[in-house]
Amino acid sequence: MKAFIVDRYGRADSLRAGEMPEPELRQDDVLVQVHAAGVNMLDNKIRAGEFKLILPFRLPLILGNDVAGVVVRVGSRVRHFKVGDEVYARPHHNRIGAFAEFIAMNEEDVAPKPKSLTMEQAASIPLVGLTAWQALIERVGLKKGQKVLIHAGSGGVGTFAIQLAKHVGATVATTASAANFDLVRRLGADVVIDYKKDDFAKLLNDYDVVLDTQSRAVLEKSLQVLKPGGKVIGIAGPPDPEFAKFIGSNRLMGLVMRLLSRKIRKQARRRHVGYSFLFMRGSGDQLREIAALIDAGVIRPVVDRVFPFEATKEALAYVESGRAKGKVVIKVR
Repeated sequence: MKAFIVDRYGRADSLRAGEMPEPELRQDDVLVQVHAAGVNMLDNKIRAGEFKLILPFRLPLILGNDVAGVVVRVGSRVRHFKVGDEVYARPHHNRIGAFAEFIAMNEEDVAPKPKSLTMEQAASIPLVGLTAWQALIERVGLKKGQKVLIHAGSGGVGTFAIQLAKHVGATVATTASAANFDLVRRLGADVVIDYKKDDFAKLLNDYDVVLDTQSRAVLEKSLQVLKPGGKVIGIAGPPDPEFAKFIGSNRLMGLVMRLLSRKIRKQARRRHVGYSFLFMRGSGDQLREIAALIDAGVIRPVVDRVFPFEATKEALAYVESGRAKGKVVIKVR
């Protein structure tokens, strides 16, 4: 099958188009013919080797963490899907590979595609949708009347998280460039701060939750806007001891992660708030709940550009440039 492959970690030219064997189908797997694949900054970071110590992928590696397509084969123990089903998924982090004609995934990570979406729109949802869901709903239990700051509101995670938080009934602040103010306001943001001109930490206070997608500097400053007992969820790092447990790290790697996050955890304790690192996981059950919200019109996908499969490298470069509003998608079939 055709695929985009990483043979060695490094720069953008380390990704190539090539042929790979069709994936092996396990008893609990569905084999999906890929129609579309979402593109994420995570793909660029994996390609560059930023996760090679904590997520030791076996090379050569097919990239791709978001997929929508059609089931073409099922394992002997699969109970919830049949050939011909339209599905979407975020494959398990050890079994990524959406930038290909086919992908095999455990049925637990897969859900029926939202009926109201095209394949390209559906492929834009899983990673950012699950990230927002696991941060705001599962990790902090965001409630009506609470206040949440969502950084980079015009990005993939931001555009989804704003809509989800508004659905819950929270007051939403976000950071964005002036050019994206109209977009984030249409999505439901109540307070919009121009990150190029204004200091959000001087304008906001007594927030219950911060969702940070940016950098350590932004993460540390975000502690200042929280009320006592509030929590900041970071998806850009640093990884914390709980993440070490999640991926089953050895004691040495667990110690490394404890050291990497020691400063931010200490700063959080001083302010009587919490810090938590989130590396989202695949979940078919949560994708079913997300699909229900989408089909009910509560949340809509925000897709910036759709690239043809052969332009996958260009799609990754566009995402890495930071110019995308919402998600970028590759049309595979």
